[in-house]
Amino acid sequence: MNIAHFFTILRIFIIPLFPLFYLKYQWLGIPVIYLPYILLIILILCELTDIIDGFLARKKNQVTDLGKVLDPMADSITRIIVFFTYTQGWIAAPLLLVFIFLYREFIITTLRTVCAFEGFALGARKSGKTKAIIQAAVNIFIVVLMIPFTLGYLSLEMLRFISITAIAFAAIFSALTAVEYIYVHRRYLKKILSGGDGKS
Repeated sequence: MNIAHFFTILRIFIIPLFPLFYLKYQWLGIPVIYLPYILLIILILCELTDIIDGFLARKKNQVTDLGKVLDPMADSITRIIVFFTYTQGWIAAPLLLVFIFLYREFIITTLRTVCAFEGFALGARKSGKTKAIIQAAVNIFIVVLMIPFTLGYLSLEMLRFISITAIAFAAIFSALTAVEYIYVHRRYLKKILSGGDGKS
């Protein structure tokens, strides 16, 4: 355990607050006009811990195998929890869209794990980093949209339409990155399926 790992784990513990406040703000006694700002703070804190853990890991030369696994796992947990939350309440996004995110992460994680067992590692792609940025931006964008909605300047129908459109865009891009990732690493995939050692 090092300081970079601490910030990564902190992100995992912070993000459950998002669905708690979004779904139970009335039970918690939070005025609706304050809710978007609270949700925004939670998302910004999560994104800051993501930036900080990567910065500290490189600066202090604390890039570890645990960190390489823990950091992307924390990213996936954080953003998928938010997307799942958006299937409820005001946004009411189709659950099918969230399954696209889940399916993408399952495929890539499984492929990386199998390749690791075979003795070769699959590196991250720029498209994957772009995917993460888009997902984070969409999550924050939707919360920002809640501000004019709670103030009465944006209708519920328009909030849902814009939000679901943004989530759909992120889902399609995520699916495309999975296709690209598999295509780029198709040589390794073929070796695994054919029983090769993947080192030639």
